[in-house]
Amino acid sequence: MFENPSDEVIEKILSSAKTIAVVGLSDQPNRPSYGVAHYLQQQGYKIIPVNPNAEEVLGVPAVPSLSALDEVVDIIDVFRNSAALEGVVRESLGLSAPTIWAQLGVHDETAAQLALAHGKTIIMDKCLKVEHARLVRR
Repeated sequence: MFENPSDEVIEKILSSAKTIAVVGLSDQPNRPSYGVAHYLQQQGYKIIPVNPNAEEVLGVPAVPSLSALDEVVDIIDVFRNSAALEGVVRESLGLSAPTIWAQLGVHDETAAQLALAHGKTIIMDKCLKVEHARLVRR
């Protein structure tokens, strides 16, 4: 059974990260992904929207997929449903991003085992904004 990393490990990830790819980032301000990404921008993170249906979000050009990224990211933040998580993890295996973060309500044991087997850290069913506010003192 999968267990998320400790608070200490999560705090270290959030404190050292600089760039976050947000998979499923909506360009609609009323969507949770938009609010979380906006908060992360305010905290000094560089956000890269990953959404094939958006041109830009929060003033940043969107890319259609993780494989279209042309820069290194530290965290892949996933705002997709649990059924899509394994596919996102599979796509992330070709990237150097060390951490995959599945937002609140997103959980898939197979995806977690796949990520761990490929040396990735995975955090599931936790809100990055909530955990940042709770753990990081910037």
